[in-house]
Amino acid sequence: MTKILHPLAGITAFLIILGFWVSTLAVELFGPQSAIVAVKTTIPWLFVILIPALATVGATGFIRTKGRGGRVIDAKKRRMPFIAANGLLVLVPAALFLAFRANAGLFDTGFYVIQGVELLAGAVNLTLLGLSMRDGFRLTGRFRRRRAVR
Repeated sequence: MTKILHPLAGITAFLIILGFWVSTLAVELFGPQSAIVAVKTTIPWLFVILIPALATVGATGFIRTKGRGGRVIDAKKRRMPFIAANGLLVLVPAALFLAFRANAGLFDTGFYVIQGVELLAGAVNLTLLGLSMRDGFRLTGRFRRRRAVR
């Protein structure tokens, strides 16, 4: 069961976070204020899907690697606390703050500073999750390292 659930939850979480990031950037650069409000107020509602997906990834990853080690597994395990801390301490509070401010029409310096922090922290989490996905695919044999042809 974890063989299917782990990658499914991981891809789901990655795509949701990517959707948050891309939609935020797109509406900030090209959208009207009403689109910014719509995106910023929708993001917290999607936590209902994202947080269980991330918890599932962590739990199934722990189960799948129990008693196993190695460089790749150890790297994945080292990334997880950073991903979780970044999400819980930076991204969730930032999203809630931005949703509140956008809904109230408060697009001031504070809003844009936190928006910048959120985009940066989101990019970090996307990178870390992407690296963990790559490593997971390597562990399962879905991606093989290409050897240089000489």
